[in-house]
Amino acid sequence: MLSAKEQIAKILQDQPDDSSYDEILRELAFARMVERGLADSDAGRTISHEEMGRRIKTWRS
Repeated sequence: MLSAKEQIAKILQDQPDDSSYDEILRELAFARMVERGLADSDAGRTISHEEMGRRIKTWRS
């Protein structure tokens, strides 16, 4: 497993040379969100598609 610093360095290396500061920040944030989501899934912290649908409907009320 890569350290946080190594993960960030890899993401930076994978970006085009003309990437903007905002584009790089978006990529870093996206990678972090994916990492958190996978950790939640591994820990069983998920909900069903149907439950998510019910929750979204409450937002529209």
